[in-house]
Amino acid sequence: MRALVQRVARARVTDEGHETGAVGRGLLVLLGATHGDGEPEADWLARKVAGLRVFSDPDGQMNLDLVAVQGGALVVPQFTLYGDARRGRRPDFVAAAR
Repeated sequence: MRALVQRVARARVTDEGHETGAVGRGLLVLLGATHGDGEPEADWLARKVAGLRVFSDPDGQMNLDLVAVQGGALVVPQFTLYGDARRGRRPDFVAAAR
């Protein structure tokens, strides 16, 4: 699994004008999975992302994790994280899970 994580004040996903997901202060996670990924990998990655200390404490230091700031996570599937463009100009997505 691969995750691209961005700290956000708010984020939302829409599909044809309808909101399908939203989060206030927290993390936007673009998540890519490959064929061999399963529940153990998902559990490990979820704990890892939730434990990232990327939020500022009262002294301005990045010492707080998602739980400490009572934040949320908006997780969006993103198969392109497994794109392979080493050869040519057309990425190959065979490593991405369906």
